[in-house]
Amino acid sequence: MKIKKSLQLALNILVHSKLRSWLTIIGIIIGIAAIVSIVSISEGAQQQMEERFGELGADIITVSPGFSRAMGFMRMREGGSSSSSSVQKNLTSKDVLVLKTIPHIKTVMGTVSARGELKYLGKSGEQSITGVDTLVWKDLVTDALESGRYLTKSDTYSVVVGYDIANTFFDKTVQINRQISIEDRIFKVVGIFKEGENDRAVIIPIDVARDILEDVGDKKLNSITVKVEDVELVDETIENIEKKLMMSRGILREDKKDFSVSSVKELQETISETLRTMAIFLGAIAAISLVVGGIGISNTMFTSVLEKTKEIGVMKAIGARNRDILFVFLLNSGMIGFVGGVGGVILGSVASGAISGLAGGAGGNGMMRVFGATALTPELLIFAFAFSIIVGMVAGAIPAYSASRLKPVDALRYE
Repeated sequence: MKIKKSLQLALNILVHSKLRSWLTIIGIIIGIAAIVSIVSISEGAQQQMEERFGELGADIITVSPGFSRAMGFMRMREGGSSSSSSVQKNLTSKDVLVLKTIPHIKTVMGTVSARGELKYLGKSGEQSITGVDTLVWKDLVTDALESGRYLTKSDTYSVVVGYDIANTFFDKTVQINRQISIEDRIFKVVGIFKEGENDRAVIIPIDVARDILEDVGDKKLNSITVKVEDVELVDETIENIEKKLMMSRGILREDKKDFSVSSVKELQETISETLRTMAIFLGAIAAISLVVGGIGISNTMFTSVLEKTKEIGVMKAIGARNRDILFVFLLNSGMIGFVGGVGGVILGSVASGAISGLAGGAGGNGMMRVFGATALTPELLIFAFAFSIIVGMVAGAIPAYSASRLKPVDALRYE
């Protein structure tokens, strides 16, 4: 039997069982759409996460007091202090000197932080204040400025603030070169971070922070930030930092450590692995709907075989071979998968775009912004489309084989 004729017969079967076929096709569409949207969103989130952590600085390592897995650097970015799960022994300037002796370390900076009162045009409120070494801070900061400049070594009573501090904290907009009060001292605003970069930060020189903030001594440090010469050396440098600090602080056992060493790279790997696991889990759930769709195709095909039993008998009586009948019904189930694949790819693309828009829009913030990008690659769409056709043909294989094995006499007698 010619391929053209087989296609016509398969299409005829599909057309003359509209409701049943379309109910089956809807199941395939939902399954393929779920897979396309889940995979594209998770891939986009992973790419977005890598970009955001790349901007943070994968070559940055943070040392925090107390043994914990807390991400000290991330806390410093938000203008907060690091916390730990054990009794803390403060970091000091001595630890900074020790770290400077370690190979492959480019820059070392100690920071202090504490809560302080901010005032501007009659409005006031408490906020965490971070003191940084202005000699090296510019080399370590990874957040972009919306306006102004970073702190420099010549700054004393100067401050760089986050976007939220400048625009919403006082209910009035703070602009460059305006003056705000921190603990009753007047500071000049020299820089404002971009929105989403470091929104709640208040950064001042460390010497001034020690002078005006309570509970900040002359030697105490809330964290130490280290920049490595090469990202590839981060893991090795972390090991060296732990060994050196344990030695200098007189710590002999690993479980007695009173400090934590963390990096953006570590957090990136952890979150990426979490996103991959979540994508696999959600993809498996979506695949269940495909299995249901496949069962629906089998059910539809078995029904079609029963309905077309006499036609099969006639076709065999006039010379159709078993493989011709098999091919016709496989084409029919493949067509169901084909239509379902087209609809699923379209629906999945629209759904992923809608979810991305909601997550990355004005209402999205924090972690939700990561899901504001999708990765609808041609490879993904082709795979989803081909997979739909394969599911259709595999689900229709047994009914097609059953149809091909019918004996002409029995088929013609079927009522």
